[in-house]
Amino acid sequence: MISITLPDGSQRQFDHPVSIHDVAADIGAGLARAALAGKVNGKLVDTNYIIEDDAELAIITERDEEGLDIIRHSTSHLLAQAVKQLYPDAQVTIGPVIDDGFYYDFSYSKGFTPEDLEKIEKRMEELVKQDLEVVREEVTRDAAVQIFREMGEEYKAQIIEDIPKDEVLSVYRQGE
Repeated sequence: MISITLPDGSQRQFDHPVSIHDVAADIGAGLARAALAGKVNGKLVDTNYIIEDDAELAIITERDEEGLDIIRHSTSHLLAQAVKQLYPDAQVTIGPVIDDGFYYDFSYSKGFTPEDLEKIEKRMEELVKQDLEVVREEVTRDAAVQIFREMGEEYKAQIIEDIPKDEVLSVYRQGE
């Protein structure tokens, strides 16, 4: 039996390994829809993360500070996807979450016009409506470099090469 302890001290029991999403659904359908991530024993994980042993769990929603960062991070990925679909020659560079939002740098020889920005925003809205699955994969630094080089994303590969060799990285794929 797996015992999940929630922030209010209550516990949920499961007779099998369970995902963060499954725990949220066990608590309520509304929480399952609102869940963005979980904190298992203090470690932030996505909702597909499987809990196999007794654990402390906090379910993260948009109301949590971490939730806002997750939304901003996801939105930066959405922006990059829209840009790459509309402007395949654009190179993605870096797109971190910052205190009041996020940004994403692109290398694009033509630059982006206000009209381009409207097209990008429209494409992002279309992608959101598709409710595409986001898959997170952990890879070695060298594997991440190879992934981005194969995609033709040289700037991203160069940035990743500066990360220590023994670091495990997260790679996200959306809609594949």
